[in-house]
Amino acid sequence: MKIHFSGVGGFGMSALAQIHALDGQPATGSDRLFDQGGNRALKERLAALGIELFPQDGGAVTKGTGLVVLSTAIEDDNPEVAAAKRLGIPLKHRSEFLAEHVSRMRTIAVTGTSGKSTVTAMIFEILEAAGRGPSVITGGNLLSLQKRGLWGNAFRGKSDLLVIEADESDGSLLNYKPAVGVFLNLTKDHKEVPVLKDFLLKFRGNVRAALACADDPNLAGLRPDRTFGLESGDVRAELLALEAGESRFRIQGQEFVLPMPGRYNVENAVAAAAAALGEGVSLSDCRKALATYQGVARRFQSLGRARGVEVVDDFAHNPAKLAAAIAAAHLRAERVLAVYQPHGFAPTRLLKGELIEAFASALAPDDRLWLPDIYYVGGTTAKDISSRDLAEPLRARGRKACHVPRRSDITALIKAEAKEGDLVLVMGARDPSLADFARDILSALA
Repeated sequence: MKIHFSGVGGFGMSALAQIHALDGQPATGSDRLFDQGGNRALKERLAALGIELFPQDGGAVTKGTGLVVLSTAIEDDNPEVAAAKRLGIPLKHRSEFLAEHVSRMRTIAVTGTSGKSTVTAMIFEILEAAGRGPSVITGGNLLSLQKRGLWGNAFRGKSDLLVIEADESDGSLLNYKPAVGVFLNLTKDHKEVPVLKDFLLKFRGNVRAALACADDPNLAGLRPDRTFGLESGDVRAELLALEAGESRFRIQGQEFVLPMPGRYNVENAVAAAAAALGEGVSLSDCRKALATYQGVARRFQSLGRARGVEVVDDFAHNPAKLAAAIAAAHLRAERVLAVYQPHGFAPTRLLKGELIEAFASALAPDDRLWLPDIYYVGGTTAKDISSRDLAEPLRARGRKACHVPRRSDITALIKAEAKEGDLVLVMGARDPSLADFARDILSALA
């Protein structure tokens, strides 16, 4: 069946389109960001897999199209939706299409408001190193897969094992009925905690076996089959030693060395080990795989150093992730020069108080924070909040925060401010050009 993926530039959508193409099936796609000239690297990689790309004007949806898969960003009045309805072609949301893969395979679904991409990648790499032949569909690009010439967020393995991210933000995870559910954490993000917890409780009913973090009180009531954590849990990481370039800890007496900084990455690792143990992988194999874990693009990804200044690119965008990334940065540098690009008007409005509190608590007095304008890709959302609404309260609390509308101006400010031993931390989600922006900073410093 020829399937058209509308909004194919999104993380989840591009992964599904790649899996369909890797299965040898015909696929077409469109994305408004491609139409604007953005994200050319992904566009080229999808085309190289044989996915034919079209403008998002409805012309790609023809009588030969068997199904149109829609991302959450596609509105009802989109030309491709209209074309599908006119031709009688079925429409499915991204999560409904992914649910078909989940049902056909033994699926481990990872959910929670922080760490999904990293834990999904860790589970996949452990299972692959153990010779289990897994597939993966995820929202972050695994660096190990990129080294094989893939985009990085999808891979078709030889077995029936599949590891996926299960997105709680819009409730789409309720479409999935996986063999295993891994519940990482729960904080306010996209929606209030009670709403998100209701999603997770309902998802628990779809899961045959549940693993949950025993340290998170917001996950109480899930009735997990097994637990993991740092403070408690059936699988527990102990004797943590958090260093600039790696983290050391013990699980059931075996010493683990993870080549990633930060307490939050130890939390991710113990979750991944717990999931792999449930699939019959030995603790020794978990330890060996995590020792060579290569990471995910834009998850505390060090881009290099120039003039003694390190530049790190990170996907952090909710308060918990931002605070965790800054804490990890402080393990590597006394002073952090941070950039955070808010990723939409609605999320910034919802999380305003928590974002201010996270930055006020995580930033040291000598740190700097620059906030460019809020990232906006279109739509009808109210533009009634600005990055200035974050910067001004932070300055009132003694933090060196500043709203600088244009990112290009921030590059010059960092170049003038940075000194040997500093760490530049670029944070933000959704905008694929943020990685290029971080590299531009490194080039400017050089």
